[in-house]
Amino acid sequence: MTNGNAVSVQPSGAPAPSLPLRVLIVDDDRDTVLSLTLLLQTEGHQIKGVATAAAAWNVIRGFDPDVVLLDIGLPDKSGYELAREFRRWYGALRPVIIAVTGWNQGSDKILSQIAGCDHHVGKPYDPQLLLGLLAPLAAGLRY
Repeated sequence: MTNGNAVSVQPSGAPAPSLPLRVLIVDDDRDTVLSLTLLLQTEGHQIKGVATAAAAWNVIRGFDPDVVLLDIGLPDKSGYELAREFRRWYGALRPVIIAVTGWNQGSDKILSQIAGCDHHVGKPYDPQLLLGLLAPLAAGLRY
C-alpha cells in the first residue's frame, strides 16, 4: 500500500536516475534539430531548438541551458564566435558546449576547443556517442 509519497529504491548496480537536462540546439539544418530533439526528448530532456545565433540569444537567457549543441556553420555568425560569447556570458563551466558540426578537420576541432567548446562531435553524429557525453551530466556529475 502506498501513501502517495512512496520512494523507489534501486538495487545496487542499477544505473543512477537521470536528471532532465535543459538542452539548447543551435543549428540551421531543420533535420538535425528535429533528429536531436527526438533523440533527447526520449531521454527526458527539455529541448529548445533555434536556427541562428541571434535566436539563441533570445532563448538562452530565459531557458538557461545546461548543454548547448552548437553547429559551427550558422548563417548569421560562426559557432566559434557564439561559443566565445557564451563563455564570456556564463563563464567556463556552464553550459557544457558540444560542437555538433560537419566541420571536422583537425583544425576545426582545435578551433572549437579554443572557442570554449567542451566536445566536438562530427556530423553525421553518432547518437550513442552524444548520449554518452550527456550521461554524466544527467547523473549530476561534471566533467
